[in-house]
Amino acid sequence: MFSKIKKLNEFRPVSAMLLVPLLLLIMPWNIAAGQPLDIRANGRVPVTILSIIPSQAEPGMSVTLYGSGFNDATHVLIGPMEAQTNVLGPKQLSFEIPDLAPGLYGLFVRRDDGAVSKGYRFSITPRTPSVTSLTPDKIFACTTNEEREVVISGSNFLRSSQVLFDGAVIKSRFESSEAIAIHIPRIAGGLHTVQVKNPGGTLSSSLALFIDSKPEITGIIQGENYVNYYDLIIEGRNLQSSSKVVVEGKSMTASAVNPVEREKVIYVDCNRIIYQRHPYDSAEKSFTVQVINPNGESSEVIQVSAP
Repeated sequence: MFSKIKKLNEFRPVSAMLLVPLLLLIMPWNIAAGQPLDIRANGRVPVTILSIIPSQAEPGMSVTLYGSGFNDATHVLIGPMEAQTNVLGPKQLSFEIPDLAPGLYGLFVRRDDGAVSKGYRFSITPRTPSVTSLTPDKIFACTTNEEREVVISGSNFLRSSQVLFDGAVIKSRFESSEAIAIHIPRIAGGLHTVQVKNPGGTLSSSLALFIDSKPEITGIIQGENYVNYYDLIIEGRNLQSSSKVVVEGKSMTASAVNPVEREKVIYVDCNRIIYQRHPYDSAEKSFTVQVINPNGESSEVIQVSAP
């Protein structure tokens, strides 16, 4: 009833040429890569990280991971937070650095099936402020306090950010992460630089603010009449107490009154100077008026018809 058991030496050896195709059939292969898949005992492909580009970044920046075992349910965890992750394929994903303080954090990848990659240290650097514009980017040297406010627009501003005006810290007011307001000090005219500095020393690029100090005459009107003279009111902007008023080539300043001279100028404010004119008679005459500031900047020559 029972067949005889063959002795061991009765089995014929199998040729190695026949075993190779059999092994190839049962071995799992990654067709695209041409390499055997690393499958663990539970049949899952492990999650691995091979490279991190860049190796450090600031909040809001994008980082790319290259590795294997990624799928649509793969997430990046950095420090105590889960980062916004975008899986680009089984070997590549990107994520955005969350809003974390500067420092070293643990970084690893977790898949929905529980697979977790090896952890790596990742450096989050301080935010670098970015400036895009000044509003306004030009002010007049002589303006009211309200007109001296300038708003810096950009990004990555913090409540602890500082504003540098020509390299020196000035008082600022935090409006939002995209706006900071400053009050421009009374300073010499010309081009000046504005920068934003964040804690940690990160510094924005420079923006130029132009302070226009050139005197300008916007109008000349006749004022009060007295016994032997009358007021000629010069209206404009950027007028100074030491500005020269030049009438037909003759210079006068409010800060240097000559008691011998009958005609003189009275400085009211940066928008008005009074020239007290002593005419020889009441007949109307044509003459020129110009204002020259101490720095040499001058207004246009204005033609006036008055006694």
